[in-house]
Amino acid sequence: MAEQALERLIEALRRLPGVGMKSAQRMSYHLLQHDRDGARQLAQALSAAVERVGHCQRCHTFSEAPVCATCLDPRRDARQLAVVETPADQAALERSGGYQGLYFVLMGRLRPLDGIGVADIGAAELLERAGDGSVQEVILATSFTAEGEATAHVLTQALMARGLKVTRLARGVPVGSELEYVDLSTLAQALSDRR
Repeated sequence: MAEQALERLIEALRRLPGVGMKSAQRMSYHLLQHDRDGARQLAQALSAAVERVGHCQRCHTFSEAPVCATCLDPRRDARQLAVVETPADQAALERSGGYQGLYFVLMGRLRPLDGIGVADIGAAELLERAGDGSVQEVILATSFTAEGEATAHVLTQALMARGLKVTRLARGVPVGSELEYVDLSTLAQALSDRR
């Protein structure tokens, strides 16, 4: 019985991104051998999050309330709407301190080979949200992978067809880096997008 519980714990931990069999075993053994209180806290926190956390009705980020605190904040600039792939991307933009507008979280990106299409990433909801009359600029902040670029392209076409101003995050040389260590495609993109 204990072996089945241990195996189920290991398999559950393997569901996390980047966690293989050995890492899952190491975490399981650590929690059971050295940190049973931590294991209980983790179990309670996971259970509570699964029960209480849903999606904001306006931006689709994670929220315990029907509308998240960011969407309700009157200090945010409702004229700007940043479109991101995940709540983690939204958190990264927030940490930068450089953006004061509102968000729309796609909860993914186009992945045609995996059967993830426009309807699966909430494009209709985005178009409705962006067309609410207050949004003047939609900032596409999807990743610079092939899938993120394809997502940005499809969304740009749909948003521009509705008369919305659409911009994309800039690409280029990271702040504080030395040119000799920057990869060639980033350097080429920085040259072409220079201002």
